[in-house]
Amino acid sequence: MERKLASVVVIDDLQPIAGADLIEVATVKGWKLVVKKQEFRIGDHAVYCEIDSFLPEKDEFEFLRKSSFRKMGDQSGFRLKTMKLRGQLSQGLLLPVTVLNGYAYTLGEDVSAILGIVKYEPPVPASLAGMAKGNFPIFIPKTDEERIQNLSAEYEAYKKESFYVTEKLDGSSATFYFRDGEFGVCSRNLDLLETADNTFWKVARLLDLPMRLTALGKNIALQGELIGEGIQGNPYGIKGQTARFFNAFDIDAYAYLPLNDFRELMDEFGWEHVPILDEAFTLPDTVDELLLAAEGNSALSPAGKHVEREGVVIRSADKRISFKVISNKFLLNEN
Repeated sequence: MERKLASVVVIDDLQPIAGADLIEVATVKGWKLVVKKQEFRIGDHAVYCEIDSFLPEKDEFEFLRKSSFRKMGDQSGFRLKTMKLRGQLSQGLLLPVTVLNGYAYTLGEDVSAILGIVKYEPPVPASLAGMAKGNFPIFIPKTDEERIQNLSAEYEAYKKESFYVTEKLDGSSATFYFRDGEFGVCSRNLDLLETADNTFWKVARLLDLPMRLTALGKNIALQGELIGEGIQGNPYGIKGQTARFFNAFDIDAYAYLPLNDFRELMDEFGWEHVPILDEAFTLPDTVDELLLAAEGNSALSPAGKHVEREGVVIRSADKRISFKVISNKFLLNEN
């Protein structure tokens, strides 16, 4: 499912910020962001733009130039990031529905295309970019869990479930698959041609994935995170590159392997999975408490060094429910 970068929302709450006369904090879904006082009221409809949105250079967005102007390839625009204003965490941008110029919207509708908003994509090193064989295969789901802030309506129901929790690693998403006699390697969005210098293919060969997935004799995909030198600044201090896996997908059944089956597969071939932090986790009372729980030291931190983990991914054992919780400390440090 494509991420809704800009959508029509209802303002759930407005609260003052201590010592601030001109701004206040708004709540939409599970997100909190700073807005001008008296610009909105509780119950108003508005357009909410998530962090990582890249807004075009238009007159209505010029007020963002000083804080948010960025280049993305050949494009110029405004990138929305997590920030703190007067001590208050602010994530995203809230715009009046008048920005839609009379468009007959529905609540929850994705209006990204109408406003020309796309996802900000940082520059990709040549060793990771690779040469495309095609788009990401349609027979495998992409690894892009929803953020918990966008699931506030489901949160109460989820509190009745039991989950397992893994660390979300700060790397590059990778998928390795075997289907109908063909082995393939994918980045987040592309199926990649094999080349000598592409990091995804280097790791595939290092872990003997072409031979081992072929030997399994079934149509299957492994999904994980590429980490190490040349990837996101290598926060874990790893020599070379490797992959830590978080999912195995049965292509014929179009279903993820349950946790126990996934771990057995990892053990059988000596592959490493992402750190598992809790195997019997229940959600705390509020989204805010869960966001705090996502913060902490990475399980892969080098000895004597604190590396703030990117966050956690929370899944039910049968993989029926899954979502991510990104550490706000990580987001602020990243900026």
